[in-house]
Amino acid sequence: MLTILAAGSMFFPGLFLLSKQCLKSIPALRWSEGDAVIVSARLVSSVQAVMASSAGFIIASSCEDVIEDQHWLTSTYILFAVPYFVYDIYAMFMCYWYKLRVKGHEEASAAPQHMSSALTSYLRREFLMVLHHVVMVTVCFPVSVFWRQGKGDYFQGIMFMAELSTPSVCLGKILIQYKQQHTLLHKVNGALMLITFFICRVLLFPYLYYVYGRYASIPFHMVPLSVPWHCNLGAALLMAPQLYWFSLICRGALRLFMGTSRSQRPRTTSAAAKERQTDGNALPQPANGYSTRSTEPELATH
Repeated sequence: MLTILAAGSMFFPGLFLLSKQCLKSIPALRWSEGDAVIVSARLVSSVQAVMASSAGFIIASSCEDVIEDQHWLTSTYILFAVPYFVYDIYAMFMCYWYKLRVKGHEEASAAPQHMSSALTSYLRREFLMVLHHVVMVTVCFPVSVFWRQGKGDYFQGIMFMAELSTPSVCLGKILIQYKQQHTLLHKVNGALMLITFFICRVLLFPYLYYVYGRYASIPFHMVPLSVPWHCNLGAALLMAPQLYWFSLICRGALRLFMGTSRSQRPRTTSAAAKERQTDGNALPQPANGYSTRSTEPELATH
């Protein structure tokens, strides 16, 4: 157990550091520290998502009995992935810190200037995501490894596959970072993110209830009344943030396609003249593509 935990503790931070160093030192790239940190964090999240989804598919496809069948990969990957959630809290903070430093060009009076105040601001803004990660380590980890007593590996495998939506979320953030919202890739990725998040996360627990209903030969609507109360409570607590994040994705998709429609309308002469006048007094946009006027909270999902 300790060996697997140690392996995960070295793998995810090590991959982050390796990726960051490569992005900074490769002659064709030579990215800044901030850009390298942000893109490396997205890369590690995507790698973890691919690994979790692959493990989940192997586990779920090998379990004929959804309650009794076991697969060695279930507990092994849980132990390996637990350090990722601890690392990711740090990685998300570093991304937040570098974004504040970029936005400071025009928001110096509003952005926290010290690490301690930035940490407080980060915890306040990303409270739900940090809480999600803490619960994964302090509650879901012991429940999955010890309390289950080897039962329900199929359900655990299906829950691993919820990570299928993460790569598209990470790619979307990178495209926004470099102001590529107008590209076809961003629109296709947005549609893919909407579909995968809905299927893999919003429909996750209804599907698990449906599978258990078939296994126990009880109607779907009777499953919540047939399983222990703490199972319903856990499912509700895990699904609530997924619904919230899905609502953010839907709002983003609406803005994307509504913005595309509006951008096709011709501008009036006065509006164009006003824009030219504003552009003449505006500070240059940061090289990494962040909009310094953007205050919309980002979706961060894992």
